[in-house]
Amino acid sequence: MKKKRLMAPGPTPVPPESLLAMAQPAFHHRTATFKELFGEVNQGLKYVFQTTNPVLTFASSGTGAMEGAVANTLCAGDTVLVVRGGKFGERWAEICESYGVNVVPIDVEWGDAVEPNKIADELKKNRDIKAVFATLCETSTAVLTDIGAIGAVVRDTDALLIVDAISALCADDLRTDDWGVDVAVAGSQKGLMTPPGLAFVSLSDRARKAMERSTLPKYYFSFRKALASLEKTDTPYTPAVPLVVALLNSLRMIRQETIESVLERHGRLARAARAGVEAMGLELFSRSPANTVTAITVPAGVDGVKLIGALEKEYGITLAGGQEKLKGKIIRIAHLGYCDDLDLLSALAPIEMAVNKLGHPIELGAGVAAAERVLAEG
Repeated sequence: MKKKRLMAPGPTPVPPESLLAMAQPAFHHRTATFKELFGEVNQGLKYVFQTTNPVLTFASSGTGAMEGAVANTLCAGDTVLVVRGGKFGERWAEICESYGVNVVPIDVEWGDAVEPNKIADELKKNRDIKAVFATLCETSTAVLTDIGAIGAVVRDTDALLIVDAISALCADDLRTDDWGVDVAVAGSQKGLMTPPGLAFVSLSDRARKAMERSTLPKYYFSFRKALASLEKTDTPYTPAVPLVVALLNSLRMIRQETIESVLERHGRLARAARAGVEAMGLELFSRSPANTVTAITVPAGVDGVKLIGALEKEYGITLAGGQEKLKGKIIRIAHLGYCDDLDLLSALAPIEMAVNKLGHPIELGAGVAAAERVLAEG
């Protein structure tokens, strides 16, 4: 028998209390019971987004919220700036193009973070840019983007700043209001410690004004409808009630720990993971590493796909491989959400053993010991 351990950057483990909360008898969503718990959820979402603005909830994956962010703030023929430094930055561009929005790309080498001055230069060259799309943690490369610096660049223009925080919320700092983020999107299955199926969108005043001029088609993902319902502590269409119940429990856990402590914990785990990887003699892929996930370059002579398979089959641990052009070239270990010190150590040890078995010698225990030293520092 092998105990299964989930250390991929989504879905992430769900606390037992949240799983048990979903097992309670079903109840109708157009009731005072639902309104009461949904009201608490909305306040909890504002807390983790660090915003005083409304946060919408949809029954969808995070990509649904991304599509909604495009459809509700833009018009066909608008021009936008999109940072493409990985698979999810590219997704922003693909969604925009599917709605007839003109994309000006800033292509960044996978593993690097965009330089904010490049965004500033593009905004100076093209005053017609209606929005800047960026990704807080580019999950495919484990790169952290300096959204605060980008916000400082964008705030003095008429462009919206729209950010994918799907994997990074509650792991890497997102100061939505302070940084001038107009639209931030997130999903339930990452740092929010809830099963997949819920998506969230925070909207600034500037974003809500942009909605007034938007002519792109939307129905289910109409932010206008969702805002009108939110004023009545409700949703326009049937919510995923069991997931909302689970989310409420997870948000209560985050509030009890405090968002500051949650972010500090993720930073500590990330530092330990990076120290462990380097002590193994392996290379970190990201030149701007996030606290959400750590990407490891697979050593020469080792097949990354086989490595992921071996970790799952022989040790019962699920990590993530590389995507697109990085398939087989990197592996990604998440230290995200319901994760503690022992979870991280239980991931580093099998990496050492599996890489050894696949022909690349690593001193057993070197990575674990280095991570332990970081964790012991507190």
